[in-house]
Amino acid sequence: MAGRWRDIPLALPAVRGRIDARVWSPPVPTDRAVLVHDGPGYDGIVAFTEQVIDSGRVPGYHLVLLPPGDRLEWYSASPAYAKALADDALPQLTAELGLGGPVVGVGASLGALAMLHAQSRHPWMFAGLFLQSGSFFRPELDRQESGFARWLRVVRFTGRVIRADHGPGVPIALTCGTVEENLANNREMAAALGRQGYTVDLAEVHGGHDRASWRAALDPHLTALLQRAFM
Repeated sequence: MAGRWRDIPLALPAVRGRIDARVWSPPVPTDRAVLVHDGPGYDGIVAFTEQVIDSGRVPGYHLVLLPPGDRLEWYSASPAYAKALADDALPQLTAELGLGGPVVGVGASLGALAMLHAQSRHPWMFAGLFLQSGSFFRPELDRQESGFARWLRVVRFTGRVIRADHGPGVPIALTCGTVEENLANNREMAAALGRQGYTVDLAEVHGGHDRASWRAALDPHLTALLQRAFM
């Protein structure tokens, strides 16, 4: 499918930074978008997008590849980054791309954690989330990660989510490899979100915490999530 590529500079005063989003747009106008954390390095997401739109399985959407910036700081349940995404990045993308329809957030590992954190603080932002191998660290399950500089901030956030009794209820699809350490915390998070009213699908897929496994799980799992959010 012939689409258009462009770079959109995004000022992010909430984190005192800026990024250049790489955006693919389909030939037919659309007001929908998919925002992808670690976007330029998200293997297979561009080919997947072209294929599902070209086949008619999913309506057209802008694919917004967000570079990670200060990844370990921004993607670790940072309130400042969540504000930057909601109050800085999304309004600029809306003005540039003519958004107004549903927006879906996509991320893997810390990028998945950051998408869920942003949605929890700004529930209006996303019509759905696709979270792969989310780093939903919990003290009971993930002590091996306790040396991470933002460990306490992450576990405080995940604890609040686990204990919450309600949520916005948007559709969420999670995938996690059967041989990775994050499987237990992804199971716990999926169960908690389901209790809060989200429509949750957890797919336990072959592989580990790696790009090949994430790429292989895009179809059918991201396909189904986009169909729910967009159609």
